[in-house]
Amino acid sequence: MRFVIPLLISGVSDLSFYKSQSAALVSDSRLAGFGCISLHSILVTLVVAMSADKSLSTIEKAADAPTLTDSDSSNIHEDKDAGVIQDVDFITGNSLYAKVQRLAARFQMEVRGIERVPEEEQTDNSLWNAASMWFAANMVVSTFSLGTLGIGIFGMSFWDSVLTIIFFNIIGIIPVAFYSTFGPRFGLRQMILSRFWFGFHGVKIFAVLNCIACVGWSAVNTVVAAQLLHTVNNGSLPPWGGIIVVSFGTVAITLFGYKAVHIYEKWAWIPTFIIFLIVIARFKISGNFTFGTLESGRIEAGNVLSFGAAVFGFATGWASYASDYVVYQPKQTSRIKIFLAVISGLGFPLLFCEILGAACMTGTLTSTAYADNYDANGIGGLFYAILVPDSLHGFGQFCLVLMALSTIANNCPNMYSVALSVQTIDRNLAKIPRLIWTIIATGVFLAISIPAYYSFATFMDNFMNIIGYWLAIYEGISLPEHFLFKRGFSGYNVDDYDNPSKLPLGLSACFAFCCGVAGAVLGMYQVWWTGPIAALIPGDVGFELSFGFAIVTYLVARPFELRYFGR
Repeated sequence: MRFVIPLLISGVSDLSFYKSQSAALVSDSRLAGFGCISLHSILVTLVVAMSADKSLSTIEKAADAPTLTDSDSSNIHEDKDAGVIQDVDFITGNSLYAKVQRLAARFQMEVRGIERVPEEEQTDNSLWNAASMWFAANMVVSTFSLGTLGIGIFGMSFWDSVLTIIFFNIIGIIPVAFYSTFGPRFGLRQMILSRFWFGFHGVKIFAVLNCIACVGWSAVNTVVAAQLLHTVNNGSLPPWGGIIVVSFGTVAITLFGYKAVHIYEKWAWIPTFIIFLIVIARFKISGNFTFGTLESGRIEAGNVLSFGAAVFGFATGWASYASDYVVYQPKQTSRIKIFLAVISGLGFPLLFCEILGAACMTGTLTSTAYADNYDANGIGGLFYAILVPDSLHGFGQFCLVLMALSTIANNCPNMYSVALSVQTIDRNLAKIPRLIWTIIATGVFLAISIPAYYSFATFMDNFMNIIGYWLAIYEGISLPEHFLFKRGFSGYNVDDYDNPSKLPLGLSACFAFCCGVAGAVLGMYQVWWTGPIAALIPGDVGFELSFGFAIVTYLVARPFELRYFGR
């Protein structure tokens, strides 16, 4: 069964891609597409196989043992005395929940959801896992496409774009690395950890927003991949076909959980990085690069702020599920090492891909062929112009297909974490296994991706800015709570994570959230709304104002909440 989905991906892609249109092109593109999809299928298969132990694990043995008829597995979500729940508890009983979890265990799927990870299960000793997770997730075509927005949407020059990319990425990735340090220490997922900042009920607002973010990011990524696949073999694969290919590839990995996702991400960046190096070489040979002129003035400042908001939203977009991917690291793992590993894993691919995207986008200013291809097929057309005509031909198309499939590495964290966010919203939702929510979320982003395909650049810019707004609020509340009110890690009693009476009431957090939203409204600069402050610049200052409004109001309101309610 574990080999079925990869083989289906290979079969569907082969039938869709390689209808012949000319004798010369058929030979090259069929070989390229078949080889690339097959390589991807092999990689997916290896990920699933490697995620399984050679011998039966404890949970598999328990799955084969007789079930207990007098137990109800739903009770494991309400056991506050035990503090943590062992893997074997998830498959015990005759409820539908337990039966689904036993089936998942037989196929080596992770059965744990939002429950705290016990120390004896924190066996992921690899710091490279913490870094490579984000290295692969960001060494993808959607990161490249973000870099093109400065020139393609805001009319900036190359140097303007580069400086904006560097500065706003730095301030975006620091919170992600910081939140990651909580994972090994507490064994809690990011949204569950957030209960200590927003309260048991207050965090549900952010869990809902995180679900929207996870699905939206996946839609953005999948649209970019579909653009690439549509350019192969003169558009023989329709956009919806490419979207389906990427969707199935994503769910094939994320169904198996934490270990499978990490194994896939550990290796998925290598072919993509090689292709980006090929893109650099071919673009340099083309002679279509131009530095442009470093501009100044009020309009330029507005463009920098608007592009910077998109860059910040992309970089800090991982903050709301940062600890999810180090939660199985041992408790004693150095927080400094985790921080530096995540900074490295995020920083290099973000800067590398976005700067490369900005450089390649300058080709649309100097080359009619580049501009025409970009207008016809977006980012996919830009890659096609660099790699295929008068360049690498069939091998170039092979690179396009492989580049499109790299999007799966970016989607995997979204589709893994979205299930955990759904379970955070309500206890009853937590009684539905993680893998079910992963399947449902994949279906939702597949449905969204198809209409988004036809207005991608505007959709991407607007979406990333909105994500930046709410995450700025999230950071503006959580950071002062940790440093000022809890006074660091010693201010947490991790056993209280599922006890509403021991967690903050969340009134000040909700008040600060509302004020942060007001700041975003005043500062956003979107097609559908321009805030009064943004209109004065003109440019997007939504995330700066939302962060500022949230942190100031929280600092004022939180002491009153502590004084009158004691928590």
